[in-house]
Amino acid sequence: MEKVKEGRGMRKRFSLVTVISLVLLSLVAGSLLNNVISGDSIYEQINKFKDVLSITEKYYVEEVDTQKLTEAAVKGVLGQLDPHSVYIPASQLERVKEQFRGSFEGVGIEYSILNDTLMVVAPIVGGPSEALGIEAGDKIVKIDDTSAVGITSQGVQQKLRGPKGTKVKVSIVRTGMKNLLDFVITRDKIPLYTVDASYMVDDRVGYIKVTRFAAKTHSEFVEAVSRLKDAGMKRLVLDLRTNAGGYLEQAFKVADELMPKGRKIVYTKGRRKEFNEEYISTGAGRFADASLVVLVNNGSASASEIVAGAIQDWDRGLIVGETTFGKGLVQRQFDLKDGSAFRLTTARYYTPSGRLIQRDFGKDRQDYQRAAYQRDEEEGENVTHEAEKDTSRPEHLTLSMGRTVYGGGGITPDYIVKGDRINQYTVQLLSKLAFLEFADKYLEKKEAAIRAKYADSEKYVIGFEVTQEMLDNLLSIAQAREVEFDKEMYEKDLKYIKAYVKAFVARRIWDREGYSRVMLSVDHQFKKAVTLFPEAEEISRNLSSLK
Repeated sequence: MEKVKEGRGMRKRFSLVTVISLVLLSLVAGSLLNNVISGDSIYEQINKFKDVLSITEKYYVEEVDTQKLTEAAVKGVLGQLDPHSVYIPASQLERVKEQFRGSFEGVGIEYSILNDTLMVVAPIVGGPSEALGIEAGDKIVKIDDTSAVGITSQGVQQKLRGPKGTKVKVSIVRTGMKNLLDFVITRDKIPLYTVDASYMVDDRVGYIKVTRFAAKTHSEFVEAVSRLKDAGMKRLVLDLRTNAGGYLEQAFKVADELMPKGRKIVYTKGRRKEFNEEYISTGAGRFADASLVVLVNNGSASASEIVAGAIQDWDRGLIVGETTFGKGLVQRQFDLKDGSAFRLTTARYYTPSGRLIQRDFGKDRQDYQRAAYQRDEEEGENVTHEAEKDTSRPEHLTLSMGRTVYGGGGITPDYIVKGDRINQYTVQLLSKLAFLEFADKYLEKKEAAIRAKYADSEKYVIGFEVTQEMLDNLLSIAQAREVEFDKEMYEKDLKYIKAYVKAFVARRIWDREGYSRVMLSVDHQFKKAVTLFPEAEEISRNLSSLK
């Protein structure tokens, strides 16, 4: 209790001292002063805030938390700028940094809590759990000799994450084993992969799925491209769907791998000259001369749009799917002394033809977010971009063929193909872990037979059939998990429900590749994409002749 009391008192004194620096950074960066009192100096505004905070702490009818008030003020400042300038509390910052660093320190498992039991969905490749032989489907029932039954996700983070070099003991129940298996895991740095899947679809077509642009995305992408080229890849489907972005530099490096030398890929402009940059392809790309189709959707944003915009502007390949989110702003992160941080928009980025793809913010931030997912697009060929001709968006010309493309509203595909949509019943099956539990129970008896019958995930996708008995078992699990059966929705989504059953089984055996292969087999956008390589090759012919 003494430490708690002392901490609260110090927090108040510390907050009053640090308020000035917090607000100074926010106000200077945001150029907000003219909206507060025109002509006043920044120091007068800081003094105003200090006076308000100090008087509030002294006289307010109840005790106040000055740190909370300060954070609210910072959020208010950033909220007056744009939807992408945001405050990150200290409690969230480390997790955010992990996502962009591409690693964290821990035992290296993907997990789920199934019926109060901590289950290993998959050991992370290259992590210490994989090295020890911990397998998908293992159930961790003890951690450091203490029961893990009923553990929460927060408890998993607290007990299994930790500094590199430290040790933790886990006791595991494994199907087919009578006794508990004990492992002492030495925690290590665990990679967070951004290339989610990469494999050959057939003897010529390769597929690479990039989920975000973090510190190691380029190196992961190069490794994937090199491996697939060695396997005979001549055509590539690059899947950037639901990739919300990340580091601009990593987006440039990935695009550079796909471009001839000397092509502008992206450039930025800010109020301050130090934020003006140009990114030109180096000619060192490993896949600059092969056929390319890029898949995008309304969840593709920022760095994803940089790659897609460069490909489209140079007529390097075809963009297929749905119009992207429309985020054309560049943020830089500024760390604060109390362990928090904020991201501030410092520049706008433009595609090679000069397009700013940022959408209008409007007045309502929620409407701004929703608008990206509520577009009513008509499917079909859009190489000449007739779909956008009646809009007020600014026109630009592609740099190889001179096609008209449009700015100010994301990247609209050259072929508009709507994505598959599952209904509420299937969403409930996923969120209540019904598919995961089915796969766990099914593989208790069938895993050895499946491994013996199918040499790899490709053969499994072709040969494995979901039976009615399997579906009945799934529905029994769903009922036990309080998912109310809806016959109409079930029948409408049966194709996808079967695919999820098959995919969750495949993931346990062949990890992400197995899951991905199954889901692509019912993926409308992907199926269309692989038919469009002749058109992609036709559109990119002029690029190689440009000097």
